This record gives sequence, structure tokens and C-alpha cells, in this order.
Amino acid sequence: MVPISAPSDRSATPDGPAGRPGVRDRLTVPVLAFGGILMAVMQTVVVPLLPDLPRLTGASAGAVSWMVTATLLSGAVLTPVLGRAGDMYGKRRVLLAALALMTLGSLLCALTSDIRVLIAARALQGAAAAVVPLSISILRDELPPERTGSAVALMSSTVGIGAALGLPIAAMIVQYADWHVMFWATTGLGAGGLALAWWAVRESPVRQPGRFDTLGALGLAAGLVCLLLGVSQGGQWGWTSPRIVGLLVACVLVLTLWWFQQWRAPRPLVDLKLASRPRVALPHVAALLTGFAFYGNSLVTAQLVQAPKATGYGLGLSIVQTGLCLLPGGVIMLLFSPVSARISAARGPRVTLALGAAVIAVGYAVRIADSRDLWMIIVGATVIAVGTTLAYSALPTLILRAVPAGQTASANGVNVLMRTIGQAVCSAAVAAVLVHHTSLVGGAPVPTLHGYLLAFAMAGTVAVMACAAALVIPGDPDSHGTRRARGRTRPSHDEALEGA
Repeated sequence: MVPISAPSDRSATPDGPAGRPGVRDRLTVPVLAFGGILMAVMQTVVVPLLPDLPRLTGASAGAVSWMVTATLLSGAVLTPVLGRAGDMYGKRRVLLAALALMTLGSLLCALTSDIRVLIAARALQGAAAAVVPLSISILRDELPPERTGSAVALMSSTVGIGAALGLPIAAMIVQYADWHVMFWATTGLGAGGLALAWWAVRESPVRQPGRFDTLGALGLAAGLVCLLLGVSQGGQWGWTSPRIVGLLVACVLVLTLWWFQQWRAPRPLVDLKLASRPRVALPHVAALLTGFAFYGNSLVTAQLVQAPKATGYGLGLSIVQTGLCLLPGGVIMLLFSPVSARISAARGPRVTLALGAAVIAVGYAVRIADSRDLWMIIVGATVIAVGTTLAYSALPTLILRAVPAGQTASANGVNVLMRTIGQAVCSAAVAAVLVHHTSLVGGAPVPTLHGYLLAFAMAGTVAVMACAAALVIPGDPDSHGTRRARGRTRPSHDEALEGA
């Protein structure tokens, strides 16, 4: 059994008298939430630049697309690795490192127009994907039980909030200023977020010491790169091309070997014995399905409203106007995060997750009913945002209840990874649907409205599957005892090791 440090005494701080938290303690939640929003903004800001980057950098469109792919790949690989490192070496320390890499990547983007440096810098920014699971683990360790639910719900919502804010802000900067200004702005925000986290966030004493599983990390990295590279580039390279087939075959082989290595390792990167239990495995499955369902809304809505009016359904909106259409969804996610926490407290996170997935499906039904009028498009997208808030806030809570305290960062990192894989698969699936349903408008192939409606139906069906997965998650064994941890800021040593 692995010893876990005793809770630190938070009753008295240098910033406030005993029994009353100081300024730093009160700012822990908003500072961590700001870091989560920054992470989502960093992932989104490059989108308005993509059509112009070939001209601005002198690179091909294929090379420019790697500014998105590099961030996706590095984020997927580093999230579980940094989560495990946080459990072992300190969550605050690894969180600061992730924010520093994100800021450094933004600074490099601001200083160069070389596409090779830009791609490498965007890969550095992918480390920020670990900010959310690390922050959720810190909140579990540092907050009293009555505050943890609402704080975790807010932290989970930052992904949608940041994406909704980042797109219109980045589009306006790109439209009215030099494109490097956008990265200078994000560098300043990143440096501010890093400084605030260094000042306000305390190091959690909850650790799971041991030797880092380097072989497991390399194996997972290789398998994920093969999987996500094959999925993200399948449409461009051809799904039956030797490169894609080779990548997917290599993915299966590498991840199979990695599975056996992890199962037998004394200190694995991912505790597969724990992850295979229904209370952990089913939330991971639900995360993959919810990630797919959530991403279809942003992906398809952005393309649909920018389609030319000559299509008969398109609104011909600019990228700035498109971002403003998605902005209400981000505001709703911010407002609904405390509501989702109250539902979880009253009915349990399993009910919240199932309800969220059902609401997402309803939102897609609205999109299928009417995707021609702007106000109905905004209503449908906002309903999906409500469902996403409920689902995303429940997922980490389910994980926190199911794993020992010393594995919260790594387990939540795997959960975020599953959401990322779901989004990548959604992107490939939507692209495949739209490519097969096009018509010529002005001599150029443009997706038909029927193609968009099929994409909505596909995402809605996956949301129903996520709802079904949520309903079969086993209940919390402590639910009848109102949780033994009530009244304590973190689990006892025995509770932390329960199920390990």
C-alpha cells in the first residue's frame, strides 16, 4: 500500500485568521477556472487564421493544417502522462509546467512566421490540455466537500466557455490587426494565468509516489499518435491509402502490447485494473461518446452558417459573426455549471450525466427541425451547450468518487483523453458525411443541407448512446451513508486506498 500524506491545516493562512480563508484560498477556484478557459482559448484562436496562413507563411494548406493536428496529438499524449506525473510529483508543480509550456508556445508563435516553428510551438501548447484534469484533482484535495461539486462543475465548463470566447475574439483581432498580435495577446494572458496560479494555488499533499513508467508513457504516446494521426488525416490522405491503413494497424498492435505491459507493470502509467471496473470504465465510455456528440455542434454549426446564400440554406456569415453565434452557448455553460452541481448533489452525477446526454440529443432534434433560421440555429446550439455543461460537470465527479485520492489526476487525465478521442473521431465522421453529400455552387462543391442534417442525426444518436452508458453506471456505494468523507476536506488514508 502506498502512503498518502495527511491533510494540511488550512484553517489558518497568512492571508486570514483561523477559520476564515484568506484571499489566496478564495481565489483558488477562479484562478484555476481562468487557466482552463485559457487552455480552450489557445486551442481555438488559430481557427480564424487557417484560410490565410498559407499566404502569410508561404506554406501549403496541408502543412498549415498541422497547426491544429500538432496540438491535438500532443494534448492527447501529454494529458494522461502529466496527470500521472501530477499524482506522483505534485499537481501544482505539473500544472505550472503545463501553463508555462502553453505560454512559451504562444510566445514562439508571436515571434515567427516559419511554419516549422509554428507547428512545434503549437505542439508545446498541447500540454495545456492537462490543465483541467490537474485542476479538478487539486480542487478535490483542497476544498471542503460542500464546495467541491460546484467548483468541479465550473472547471469542467471552462472548455466550452473558452472555445466560445476564443473564436470571436481571435477573429476580430485577425480582421483588424496583424495576426501576430493575437499570439502576443495570448502570451500576455498565459503569463498572467501562470503568475496567478503560482501565487494562489497551493501544492496538494496527496501523492502516490513511485517510479515513473517511462515505457508505458512511450507506448501510449506511440499508440495515440498512430490512432489520432490516422483519424485526423484519413479524409485528406484517403481512408484506404497505405499510410492510413498502416497507422491504424500499428495503433492496434502498439496499444495491444501496451495493454499487456500496463497490466503487468508494478507501477503502471494507467492502472488498468482500476480502469476496467464498471464505475471507472463506463464514465470513460460516456466521455468518449459525449465528446463526439458535443463536438458535432461546434464543427457543423460553424460551417453551416458560413455557407454562401446561393446554397439556399447558408447565411453567408463571416468568421466573427459565426463566433458571436456560438457565444450564447459559452455564456449558458458558465451560468449552468452551478445548476449541474446542484443536480449532482441532489440526484447523483450519474443522473446528471444521463440528463445532459439526453438534452444534447434534444438539441440536435431542434437542429434537424430547423437549420435555416438564425435564431433557431442559436437556440439549438444553446440547448446542446446546456446538455454539454451537465454531462461534462458530472464526468469528473463520477471519476473522483470511483478512484483513490492518489490517482485522481491520472484518472481524470484518461477521461479527458477519451473526450479528445471522441472529438477527433467526430471530426473525421462529419467530414466523411459532408464529403459524400455535396452539390456544385458557383462551380465549387459545397455540402448540402441534407448532409448537415445527417451529421446532426449522427451526433444526436451518439448522445443517446452516451445517455444509455450513463444509466448503467453502478451507483455510489456510499450513497446510503451520505458519503463517509462528509465533513472532511479529503478522504482518510483507508478511504483513499479503497479499491486500489
